[in-house]
Amino acid sequence: MTAAERIVVQQSFPDPRPTTNPYIIMLRDSLLSTPGVELRTFSWRRALLGRHDVFHAHWPEILVAGQSRLKALVRQGLFVLLMWKLTLTRTPIVRTAHNLQLPTGISRRERALLRWFDRRTTLRIRLNPTTEFAPGVEYATILHGHYRDWFASYPKRAPQQGRIGYFGLIRRYKGVEELLDVFRSVPGDDLRLDVAGKPSTGELAASLLQRAERDQRVAVTLAFLDDAEIVDLVTGSSLIALPYREMHNSGGALTALSLDRPILVPDNATTEALADEVGHAWVHRYSGDLTPDALAAAVESVTASAPTGRPDLSDRDWAKAGEQHAEAYRLAIALAGGTAARRRARQHHARAGG
Repeated sequence: MTAAERIVVQQSFPDPRPTTNPYIIMLRDSLLSTPGVELRTFSWRRALLGRHDVFHAHWPEILVAGQSRLKALVRQGLFVLLMWKLTLTRTPIVRTAHNLQLPTGISRRERALLRWFDRRTTLRIRLNPTTEFAPGVEYATILHGHYRDWFASYPKRAPQQGRIGYFGLIRRYKGVEELLDVFRSVPGDDLRLDVAGKPSTGELAASLLQRAERDQRVAVTLAFLDDAEIVDLVTGSSLIALPYREMHNSGGALTALSLDRPILVPDNATTEALADEVGHAWVHRYSGDLTPDALAAAVESVTASAPTGRPDLSDRDWAKAGEQHAEAYRLAIALAGGTAARRRARQHHARAGG
């Protein structure tokens, strides 16, 4: 493939650091090994002065935020310049829909800039087949890749019967307070609940500790977990409970499944599709709010008949994801090329099964 045929993709993420989301690192590595794609990590100099065929964004709100008002204003000015450049050069924007709504607690200016970015987006990538967009919105489906390779080098533990685990960043919508309350009402001296992760606020941390003190079967670690600690907690549990009030794209669910542990999640279209994909024995679901009966039933099920083999994550292979992203970039370029090119792109995308 010649240099002229290669797609140059400017990503919205910088060179990864130790705390970078593993999804970003695995996507970078996948794209670096995909023929026909040249990946460039983000800097304002590269984005504003470099030539690229596609701009691929993940969390665009990062581009307009700053730790101080001055830094935010500087970034917002650079963001406006970037948007003018992309518009003048007719460079398509591809956006991975990690979140479906604008972030809360942002300024009116940030909201206006992000809405501008949203209107200017050519193609969206949805991470699961249940995400719905407004009529006329162009999109491709590329499933969130698994974490098997990411965690392969860490020692695994045998699951302890009756041990329930929760891990990850703790925010109100993730229902961890409710999990502690519900667990307290489930009888059984042989049951254990391990909750580990960094709370979003001090108030939430205090609430969790207060609840944990009421039950000697509960252990709470309110701190960021490194990869080895995640593997230790997940593999040592017989069930991972993720009682999110809203569950759409869950890295926690995929992490647990990648480490061959069943999960307990709310019942919705996303988790139903996940159960159909990986096997229903791996995805226990409950309707409405989490209740003691629902939690007890899931524990009893994995105790009486733990799933065998491994969850089917074959559709989430990262080599496949790299090829699918290359196809999405080609589609976005065609969509940005006018009416005839847009029609051909839709036809080609339909034949490719996107």
